[in-house]
Amino acid sequence: MSIHISPDANRPSATIEIPLENPLPDYDLHQLEHPTPRDVDAVLVSQGFRDLVDDARGVLMELLAHPPLQATSPENANLDFTHSAPLPLELTQLAGAICPGDDESYRPGLWIVLQDPHAKPGTPLPPMAQERITAIVHEFVRRLQLA
Repeated sequence: MSIHISPDANRPSATIEIPLENPLPDYDLHQLEHPTPRDVDAVLVSQGFRDLVDDARGVLMELLAHPPLQATSPENANLDFTHSAPLPLELTQLAGAICPGDDESYRPGLWIVLQDPHAKPGTPLPPMAQERITAIVHEFVRRLQLA
């Protein structure tokens, strides 16, 4: 799966593009590859795709609240069971996307923007936050069976 995670250069945020590569029968998404972006529009407004976005939001919010453990992250050594600490990342956008394919075809996908609300404005995401985003996105794709 060709997931694209792009940290923003001058903002503490990252954009994530996840093209759907496998049919998702549970969401009535069988035909994913289309010859024009206009054909993908019909998929993005379908009830099945809307259901996928709703489920994606729930999974993503759960992962933002309880990120997957990262072996290299020292913050996971001291687990906080009080839930008093603010969430380290927040979801600022989750929408459908038209993703170009390799051979002049287009696919529906998910477009996600995550940001660190505690970082100084005008600065890029710290490496630890970038690692956290990568771990969250991979677990997100696994839970929704997008790959």
